[in-house]
Amino acid sequence: MKLTVIRTFMAALTIGLGLLSAPIAASADDNPSAVIDQIRASGVLKVPVMTGEEPGYIKDPATGQWSGFYYEFLGEIATQLGVKLEPVETTWGNLAADFQSNKIDIAIGVNPNPKRGLVVDYLWEPLFTDAWAVLTPPGKPVKTWAELNSPDKTVVVQKGSTMQVVAEALLPKAKITPVEDRGLALMELQAGRADGVVLSIFDALQITNQKIGNVSLPEPILRNPATLAVARKPGNAGYINFLTNWILQERSLGLAQGKLARSWEARGIDLSILPAGFSF
Repeated sequence: MKLTVIRTFMAALTIGLGLLSAPIAASADDNPSAVIDQIRASGVLKVPVMTGEEPGYIKDPATGQWSGFYYEFLGEIATQLGVKLEPVETTWGNLAADFQSNKIDIAIGVNPNPKRGLVVDYLWEPLFTDAWAVLTPPGKPVKTWAELNSPDKTVVVQKGSTMQVVAEALLPKAKITPVEDRGLALMELQAGRADGVVLSIFDALQITNQKIGNVSLPEPILRNPATLAVARKPGNAGYINFLTNWILQERSLGLAQGKLARSWEARGIDLSILPAGFSF
């Protein structure tokens, strides 16, 4: 009886030691390049594109093809990864949901946002630095944010965007009207239903060509880091490292700044409104 018990114990011990020594299948948590591997295996980099967001995103109405400086940046990243771009039409406010549903692999030109930060990893290094501006009716520029902080003022923003966060923080007394996209915001201004539209300074500058309002860079000037974002998921550490190094190279060699300047100049955008010493 004792011998049987001893043999049973030894057999169990042997099995247990075998299980301990057996190799464990690697998971995404163990592979920092899991996300990069998934993108390469799919053959595409799924990227957001947006109508009404020129010159960052430009859609050819005849062919449906996309271009613009954001799209060019994303194309460079795709080339580095050895894959093709797959455009996914969306809006700024839908980016977090797009990441959660795996519709996109990356977002560019985004601003760190606490709510999105619950599900999205932002790169700390900005691709460029923007600032928040206000487009006001013709002949009604503003020098300070305080001039719009009044119950009789209506300020339009893009729904779910950082512009909405900025307006709600700085203009608590004003009426904030969220709309789906920039085109609808401009329509509100042109129809006389808005005293201002919050935009990034570079987006506001290109609208000056349309002669529909004045661009103001109100005090205090709020600088706005534009960076990249990826979905928070196991195995994205290598992806984040790759993208951070890509940004550092773009900035240190002047590639990012040069691409942006050429893009705006090609559209006849006057950068002289930028304050002295402002660097993007």
